[in-house]
Amino acid sequence: MWVTFGVIRVALVMYAIERIPEEVTSIVVICLLMVFFSVFPVAGTDSKNLLPPERLLAGFANPALITVLALLVVGQGMVRTGVLERGAGLIVQLGKGNPWMSVAITMTVVLVISAFLNNIPVVVIFIPIMQTLATQLGQRESKVMMGLSFAAVLGGMTTLIGSGTNLLVSGAMIELGEEGFGFFDFTIPGVVLASVGLLYVLFINPHLLPDRTSLASRIMDRSRKSFLTQIEIGRSHRLIGAAIHGSFVDGLPGLRVRRIFRAERNFVPPFTDTVVQERDQLLVVGPRAALTAATAADPALLHSATGLAPEHAPDGDDITGKLGERAVAEVMVTPYSAMIGSYIGKAGFQRRSRCNVLGIERRNHVYRSAISDVALEAGDVLLIMGRDDDIKALRENSDVVLMEWSAEALPHLRGAKRAALTFFAVIALAATGLIPIVAAALIGAIAMVPMGILNIREATRAIDSKIVTMIPAALALGAAMQATGGADYLAHFVITGFGDSGPAVVLSVFFLLTAVMANLISSKACAVLFTPIAIGIAHQMGVDPMIFAVAVVFAANCAFATPVGYQTSLLVMGPGHYRFGDFVRAGAPLVILLWLTFTLFAPWYYGL
Repeated sequence: MWVTFGVIRVALVMYAIERIPEEVTSIVVICLLMVFFSVFPVAGTDSKNLLPPERLLAGFANPALITVLALLVVGQGMVRTGVLERGAGLIVQLGKGNPWMSVAITMTVVLVISAFLNNIPVVVIFIPIMQTLATQLGQRESKVMMGLSFAAVLGGMTTLIGSGTNLLVSGAMIELGEEGFGFFDFTIPGVVLASVGLLYVLFINPHLLPDRTSLASRIMDRSRKSFLTQIEIGRSHRLIGAAIHGSFVDGLPGLRVRRIFRAERNFVPPFTDTVVQERDQLLVVGPRAALTAATAADPALLHSATGLAPEHAPDGDDITGKLGERAVAEVMVTPYSAMIGSYIGKAGFQRRSRCNVLGIERRNHVYRSAISDVALEAGDVLLIMGRDDDIKALRENSDVVLMEWSAEALPHLRGAKRAALTFFAVIALAATGLIPIVAAALIGAIAMVPMGILNIREATRAIDSKIVTMIPAALALGAAMQATGGADYLAHFVITGFGDSGPAVVLSVFFLLTAVMANLISSKACAVLFTPIAIGIAHQMGVDPMIFAVAVVFAANCAFATPVGYQTSLLVMGPGHYRFGDFVRAGAPLVILLWLTFTLFAPWYYGL
């Protein structure tokens, strides 16, 4: 037992200091347990070793782990096809004219979505949305970004698949011989906690957050950049006949027409009673998001015969890449670039880099001439599209500097309907109990590939190696605690100190203890480690084990006071320009608030 506690202590320290990769720490923990309990076995009633290697390695085949990984793949399909991004755009439109209303709607929607989808991709999608809303409000990103993470975590408390933490608690219960959770078993108390938390996020949290920005954020702010591109209207082009209103053309949302080149005549805005005709050349300008969306919807749309036309590499390969394998990024022309003074189409950049140029930005300069007449200068920013490997290769290109932060996969919008249907099918199958959740999640994840939503590479990249190793390590430690009597020892310790006060008090104390630990270590590891203790306390007090397991679910998700407990907190640290102390100041009150809410509600709800 004490050896197990020692290994747990070492593991927690190594996870906290992050001197070595978490994956390595997890594997070392499992190896230590296997070696020790092979030399010093824990004998059961039948004299057999209770902790053989196969028991300690069983976490790698745990249904909860498989479910979490499968749902990550399903979530990646939703992100890759732009389903969440489209939904985010609709949210902004609902609150148009009232940025604070947009913030409230966004937080609420994030909370609801996170109940059914892994909250990490949800937060990733909504970060630029919150940045835009902050600008509209005249506020710093630091005032709203942490609330985004909190809302996602709160939503994950309400259903079984809302968070990997919930699935792991359920899986640990099954490992201990208890019945696992149903899809909506803790939804009612979860909704109560999430509602209280959401009110805190909307009305209190902004007042506790710093008003902070950084020079880097101003330099890398994509929302303020306007890229220029040119569209040649060839035969059967989809824009033929599209009306132009002022400077906006139907079918190109977010893009402004600066000039129309038509035969020997040019048109400038404002355009009245003007429609796009064959052989027109449209000089358009817009933010990166609009250009990316237009390219995703129609990969050939921005290809122009005036310098931005798709080219072929020396081997004849199309440099634009196959659908679903393309990414966009920004590169800056260096002061010593050989391309300076050359026109985009004649600089040879596309042929050498195997990346297609989509647009150009020059310190917000207003262009009126054709792109073919624009000579490159030092400091020009090019928006490019190509394969991931070709974009990464630009790190070695002396003519341009790759802005690492700018690289992102181009959404595969044509698979959006299939991705959405697959996601809702998984939810329906899991919620109705027609098939096990792990089977529903696996079917959904596997279906992403043959349905053309993801390729094999994209699906495998969605799997987090930290989760693959950390969860089995935590499950192995949990099994060791149970077999050696460590869980019962800790349970007895808690009961000895507070048992005379009744189950309600013990439940409250246990919740607070678990929540504190969740802010010091990974919430998932905390969930697995504390589940055996919860079951032990429940059995010793003669209480339904599910009640204390529910406490583990909610408390382990209360990792708001530090950025290390939950990955969404790490995601918003950069965009929000947060420091460790910011999470303590804004997150600790939320932990206390949820603890008090659970303390008051749970005993009444469960009849303690």
